[in-house]
Amino acid sequence: MTCPILEARNLCKSYDEGRIEALRGVDLSIQAGEFVAISGHSGSGKSTLLHLLGGLDTPSSGAVLFRGAPLGSSIDLDTYRSDHVGFIFQAFYLLPTLRAIENVQAPMLALRSSNGNRGERAEALLREMGMEHRMDQRPNKLSAGERQRVAIARALANQPDILLADEPTGNLDSANSARIMEILTGIQKKHGMTLIVVTHEDEIARSAPRHIRIHDGRIAA
Repeated sequence: MTCPILEARNLCKSYDEGRIEALRGVDLSIQAGEFVAISGHSGSGKSTLLHLLGGLDTPSSGAVLFRGAPLGSSIDLDTYRSDHVGFIFQAFYLLPTLRAIENVQAPMLALRSSNGNRGERAEALLREMGMEHRMDQRPNKLSAGERQRVAIARALANQPDILLADEPTGNLDSANSARIMEILTGIQKKHGMTLIVVTHEDEIARSAPRHIRIHDGRIAA
């Protein structure tokens, strides 16, 4: 069997000097190219798990491995985030003073290699999202659905191996939610990327080939 692209080993995360246990010994393997949905009630630990898998936070104990190597020791977290992971959030987190095309280019600035074609790549990604007519608009001129499409384009800027989406449809109506999930699953199939979506929506969770439920910081049986 091939080495998982991501693996959690006895992953624990606590806050407030250990009084709050967000994750309690999670073991998880995800293969390259999988589409996985993680669901659970508010406070179950699902977003904490996603943040640890993405290197946005570090565990209290246990480890996250990327292609068999532990994050934070064998793999530098900044390098991992910039080179291998794309993030999509419920709140979009677009930079308000930048135009859509500039927001998409922003992650490319972290690449170590020269990136003289940043503008061309950003434009191509926005066209793929159906946003070619909105490239020069700032976020406050875009609808919620349009902002999320810009955020998806930004997440793809550095050609990541893994796409992590934390409640990507949480601020959208049903029509835009369906469109965003159609885009995400289309990207996953087209590029063979690993897609991990945290959601509280049953319909989205059921649409994934693999569905993991988190309950009180543990994977539910």
